Parts: sequence; C-alpha cells; structure tokens
Amino acid sequence: MLPIRLNPGQDLRRALEVAVVDAACSAAFVLSGVGSLSLAQLRFAGASALQTLSGDLEILTLSGSLAPGASHLHASVSNAGGDVVGGHVAYGCTVRTTAEVLLALLPDWDFAREPDTATGFDELVVRRKLLRSTDDGAEAASVP
Repeated sequence: MLPIRLNPGQDLRRALEVAVVDAACSAAFVLSGVGSLSLAQLRFAGASALQTLSGDLEILTLSGSLAPGASHLHASVSNAGGDVVGGHVAYGCTVRTTAEVLLALLPDWDFAREPDTATGFDELVVRRKLLRSTDDGAEAASVP
C-alpha cells in the first residue's frame, strides 16, 4: 500500500502516475481517493471531447488502474451546489487544497494498453512478471 497526499496545484493523474513510477512499479490500483480540485478535466461516457469543470470541486470517488502510459481512472466530483458528475479522469485535473489517495502497488505485475478488436479500444493487458536469474542478479521478465 502507498498512501499519498497531493498538494495544491498538482495534476492529479500525472502525480499518481509519477508516484507509481517512483515506487519502481508498473502496475497499481487506486483503492480510495478524496480531496478537492479547482479544475477537472473529465470525459463523459461515450463522448470524445473533454468537459472542463472549474470552481470549488470535491472529489467524491476516485478509482482505476495506474501504469506508465496505460492509466485508466474514473472520478466523480461535486460542485459548490452539490451537483455531481463523473467520468474518465484526463490530465489537467488540478488539486485545489489536497488529494488523499491510497494506492495498491502490484510489483509482480505489468499493465499495458493494447488494441482490442472486440471493443475497438486500447484495453488493459495484465502480465505477471517472472524473475529469472542472471550472473548480475535477478532480472524481471513479463509474461502473459
């Protein structure tokens, strides 16, 4: 487990991806996330364009998978009037006061996104890492 507190001005998605890489990991899940945003960039279901929300926004839920170049996050946020929207989290979600996130790091796994003919989208591919010995020490290899 990796608890993280993000600071004002940080990009939510980018900071979480960096935290996973800094932990020498290539696969993680968000278990919990709360906090506030001043700007949210969300893509709603079935839409191709991002929706920009600004103002005092509360993160009600945050979940998804994290991997270098292969993250898939969803969030729901509420505005000062209590209206709630949710969708895919894009880059550009700016932390207002704080974001408190609990990550589950999966060091024995690799996540990637690859084209799926059944959906027409790049979808999650999960590969287990195998350790093989070399003269220089252990080396990780990824297998399906």
